[in-house]
Amino acid sequence: MKILRLAIPSPLRRLFDYLPPEGIDPDSLQPGSRLKISFGRRETIGLLVEVSTHSEVPTAKLKPAKSLLDLQPVLPDTIARLARWAANYYHHAEGDALHQALPVALRHGEPCEYRHSWFWQASPNATLDTLAKNAHRQRELLAVLLAHPQGISQEALRAEGYELSPLKALREKQLALRSQHNPQLHHAHATVDILRQPSLALNDEQQTALDSIRQEAGFSVSLLDGVTGSGKTEVYLQAIEHILHKGLQALILVPEIGLTPQTIARFKARFNVPVVALHSGLTDRQRLDGWLKARDGQARIIIGTRSAIFTPMAKPGIIIIDEEHDTSFKQQDGFRYSARDLAVYRGRMEHIPVVLGSATPALESLHNALEGRYHWLKLTQRAGNSAPPSFELLDIRQQTLSDGLSAILIDKIRQHLQQQTQVLVFLNRRGFAPSLMCHACGWIADCRRCDANLTLHRQPPRLHCHHCDQQHPIPQHCPQCNSTELQPVGAGTERTEQTLQALFPKTPILRVDRDSTQRKDAMQNIMHQVQQGDPCILLGTQMLAKGHHFPRVTLVAIINADGGLFSADFRGMERTAQLILQVAGRAGRADHPGQVIMQTHHADHPMLQSLVAQGYDAFATLELQQRHQAQLPPYCHYALLRAEATQRGRAEAFLAAVRQQFASFPNTETAPCQWLGPLPSPMEKRGGMFRAQLLLQANQRKPLHQILSQLSEYLEHHLEARKVRWSIDVDPIDTF
Repeated sequence: MKILRLAIPSPLRRLFDYLPPEGIDPDSLQPGSRLKISFGRRETIGLLVEVSTHSEVPTAKLKPAKSLLDLQPVLPDTIARLARWAANYYHHAEGDALHQALPVALRHGEPCEYRHSWFWQASPNATLDTLAKNAHRQRELLAVLLAHPQGISQEALRAEGYELSPLKALREKQLALRSQHNPQLHHAHATVDILRQPSLALNDEQQTALDSIRQEAGFSVSLLDGVTGSGKTEVYLQAIEHILHKGLQALILVPEIGLTPQTIARFKARFNVPVVALHSGLTDRQRLDGWLKARDGQARIIIGTRSAIFTPMAKPGIIIIDEEHDTSFKQQDGFRYSARDLAVYRGRMEHIPVVLGSATPALESLHNALEGRYHWLKLTQRAGNSAPPSFELLDIRQQTLSDGLSAILIDKIRQHLQQQTQVLVFLNRRGFAPSLMCHACGWIADCRRCDANLTLHRQPPRLHCHHCDQQHPIPQHCPQCNSTELQPVGAGTERTEQTLQALFPKTPILRVDRDSTQRKDAMQNIMHQVQQGDPCILLGTQMLAKGHHFPRVTLVAIINADGGLFSADFRGMERTAQLILQVAGRAGRADHPGQVIMQTHHADHPMLQSLVAQGYDAFATLELQQRHQAQLPPYCHYALLRAEATQRGRAEAFLAAVRQQFASFPNTETAPCQWLGPLPSPMEKRGGMFRAQLLLQANQRKPLHQILSQLSEYLEHHLEARKVRWSIDVDPIDTF
């Protein structure tokens, strides 16, 4: 008897056995096909992994699958192997990982096919005389069909204002014919005439980097380490041009949805081939169509965010990770994979080059370059020989601040605006103020579900927790002493916007944060206004720090350069340095010299001094030396066992019991692995759950993963593990 082994979206780390659906020959089934099944009390979708002749479950207890959804596999073998490897490496449930590799529409059982365009044509013998003269709408539509003998799409008829209901009557009277139409994308398979615009001239460093990427046959990883404005994107474009001439496809990952439209616009302007986007801002239908175009080879360039790493390509040619240092490439919940690291593994699987690009590379990537695992390609000069911005540390100790802005900084902003250029003000805090406090008794509005203050917003008025998304109306009285003296504490982007508008009433203030860019096309509209070149002040969070090109920005003002200087996380310094330099890189493009002013209470801090005087390379060298001495990543390997429970102390007690039980595992007493904790998470209470974590550290990956395999198997069958919510995070980016 043939047994179907199915992957099911479940936290259980195993496959499930089913019998074939009634009337289906099991020998005709192929791995990667979907079947509808009953799983417990619910109906779900299972993905066929293999057909076997053996099951550990008695045949009499096996259920038959309800129906087969696909005659052909929907998940290509390459992507299935990538997802299964990722599930094994990150110690995640294989079924869930495989389903995460599918578009949402396919997970829900939708047909694996394109959205069809219905085309209508008049029947060969149709004439207006066959219709009654009072059938005005039918006669009107038939006249349109007769005027378009090649057919006309349903969407075109709707766009012209015609009602479509009479089409059904025309079809029943055999006066109209309907057909499905899926036009091939223009230049989907072109290898010549692929450019809309000519490539730009490269400087010597860019040409050397491009030659290195082009000459690599098969798998290789290149770290394109280029200062902001050095023309990394032009190197990407010309490397992709080389790939397109071979008839191959390119996959480009960007860290933020906000970067996707401008990246797509730039690639479409350069190339005369189909370009598709894949990100969470699209509908499920749009993402499925883009996924299918990539799988079938019609999309020659695929641009997406983290999850796009699982996009199949008919003819893979290159994978590019832009801003590779960005933490958003690591999934922070559920299936905790790193898209950057999976890109490297996928490149090896498919024998294609991988390019990691950044002005501030992750220290792990720099370490791999220093060890010779990656080709280290440096771009040290800005494109067009534009000068790098000048840095100034502005010591604001004992200075009077106007909602966080010093008088010196305000004067600098005024000077640049008078020169008819633009200013970027960076503040990594959303809302009007970080908290609301009672001046009479000191009460602070905090979240009942999280160890965090509620952020005050004025547009619309509310108190908002940015961790659990709880929202509350702004109180009129202090709930503790009934005083009406409630005051905002600190400054967020909304409050700074209000202050700047009062200081510069004739200058447009363009705020860019998650609140101001929620509406469709809001980000594109703001960027379009900036590109006009008129004097304005751009105010925003780290959404402004990545990949944007602002040729008229001559001053970047960093309101609070101290964030992260004293973080408990060993990566705090690295992230602060990256963020500062990424923001600073927006200044001084093209022919306009740039200036960067950083307000700080710690102007003599060695890290800030090193960044200003010597740049990121000097900082990274020093930071790697310190990590080597302390045996921190990348010189060792980490994993976190996280747990959360509804009662305080339960998660810590569970992790303590796990650590104690660990000593009884076979061959672990001498395993080179160290344990730290359990400890409360940095934010112990979040979303009503109390959280704790247990850190595992090893100098080599193999013993760490051996222990994690034993640990995950133990936890899955342990009764106490069902009383908490637990997860394993391999190579975590947040450890403390």
